[in-house]
Amino acid sequence: MISISHENDYIQTVVFGEFTLQDYREFEQAVLYQSEFHGPVALLFDLHEMLSYTLDMALEEIKFVREHGQIFQRVAVVSSDQWVTWSAWISRLFTDAEIGMFTESDDAKTWLMEETDLNGATPA
Repeated sequence: MISISHENDYIQTVVFGEFTLQDYREFEQAVLYQSEFHGPVALLFDLHEMLSYTLDMALEEIKFVREHGQIFQRVAVVSSDQWVTWSAWISRLFTDAEIGMFTESDDAKTWLMEETDLNGATPA
């Protein structure tokens, strides 16, 4: 199950239990909407409660990031799982976005807010 909320400066996504293809497609829609109407996307991806993911979801993630990696400004990933950390580092191959890894959600939010203003632009 997935929870997506649009905060002032970023999209917050929290995954609970199994992360499925249907969940990921819901995430894709939110990101594409944000990008089209509000510009580059800052994202907080909280995976602390994720227990597993489906293979089709993982393949869709690779496809989506390869096709749309340029729309991401910053991505904060919250997880203590080493496989998730490894996956986030692999994603760097397909996007120019800054990717930060965190074990605490508050640290991730602070990092996103330090570099993102209300217009989604990075301060000079």
